[in-house]
Order: sequence, then C-alpha cells, then structure tokens
Amino acid sequence: MAGKGDGEGEGTRLKLDNQIYVLKYVLLFTNLLVWVIGAAVFALCLWLRFEPGINEWLTILNASQFYIGIYILIIVAAIAMVVSFLGCFSALQESSTFLLVYIGTQVFAFIVLLAGSAVLLDNSARDSNFQPRIRESMRQLIMNAQYEPARNTLAMIQEGIACCGADGPDDYLVLQQPLPTECRDTVTGNPFFHGCVDELTWFFETKCAWIAALAMLSAFICVMNVVLSIILIQALRKEEEEEESYRK
Repeated sequence: MAGKGDGEGEGTRLKLDNQIYVLKYVLLFTNLLVWVIGAAVFALCLWLRFEPGINEWLTILNASQFYIGIYILIIVAAIAMVVSFLGCFSALQESSTFLLVYIGTQVFAFIVLLAGSAVLLDNSARDSNFQPRIRESMRQLIMNAQYEPARNTLAMIQEGIACCGADGPDDYLVLQQPLPTECRDTVTGNPFFHGCVDELTWFFETKCAWIAALAMLSAFICVMNVVLSIILIQALRKEEEEEESYRK
C-alpha cells in the first residue's frame, strides 16, 4: 500500500511540474507578445508626435490636446516593454514574490492603457472633442482670410488634404469671404465637397484607431497575464506543500 501511495505522490508531483512548466512558457510567450505590441505602440506614437506636417497642422488649429493621449501611451508602452522582462524573470525564477509584484504592474498597465486609448480617441475620432476645436479654428482663419498669414495657412491645409472650409464651401459664403482657388479641384475646377473638419478627422482617426486597437489588445493580454500569474502562484504553493508533505 505504501508503494502505491508513493507512486500516486510521484504522479501528482509530475503532473504539477508539467502544469508549472506549461504556465511558465505561456507567460513567456504572452510577455514577448506584449513587448512586441508595446514597441509598435511606442514607435507609432513617437511618429505621430514628431512628424513635422502633423505637428504643424495641430499647432495652427489649436488642437494640441490630441497629444495628451499620445503622451500617455508613449509612457505606458515604455513601461509595458520593461515590465515584460519582469514577467519573464518572475516566471523563470518561479518566484511568488516577483509574480505578485508583476501582477500589480499588469493591473496598472491595464488601467493606463485603457485610459490612454480613451483619451486618444476622444481627441481624434468623429463626434469627439477634436472636431469642435478644428471647426472653430478653421472659421477663425476664414474670417481673417483677407490677411496673408491666415490666407497662407488656409491654402496649406486645404491644398494639403483636399478640403474646403470647416464643413464645406458654404462656410465661405456664410462668412462672406471669396472662395479661394485652393478650395477647387485642379482637374474639374469644382469646389471640394468635404470640409476640413471631416477630412482631418478621417486622417487622424485612421491612424489613431490602429494605435488604440494595439493598446487595447495589450490591455487584454495584461488581464491574461494576471490570471496566468495567479494560477502559477497557486501551483507553486501547492508544489511547496507537496514537497513538505513528501519530506514528512
């Protein structure tokens, strides 16, 4: 009977060792994935922040609040990349203490990733705070179109993204300003149908949607990492109990 009990104990420990082995390497894989996604978010946010044309447009149109979400995601992406190494180290060392610290960092990363994505989309998507700012700035430029600085700025924006006015060519009529040549298609001579508010929103929304999607994917993986880490901690504690019981 004793031999049978010993055999069952060995089988239980072997099964537990296999579970710990699988959990460790799944955590290694998910942390590698978070590092890759974090690097992509970090690079895309840096590009949006320092791309000269984008920066110039946002400054002229008083829409620099767009960068708040970018700054948040740059910081959290950098943190996520560093924390990924902590996750790998914790799993390989099979340390419950390090895993608990790692769980805390994953909860923090989850919250900040969602917050950064929300702020970014709130300052770049349709029906967000982004559009009223652009609309007001464009109307101010149109009202001052008789002055060269405003006229040159309007020409740069309207030629650059093929748009006309804030919401369309009618803005010039309403504000009693002549329709500039930059508002017309060079081939047909017709005014551009879409206003600059819509065109700029579509321009930024497309780019920011990818960044926000990657950030939210990373946040989802953070939740997975928390669950896997908790299961691994429980398995490690059970392994310790089994070893103590075996020694007795």
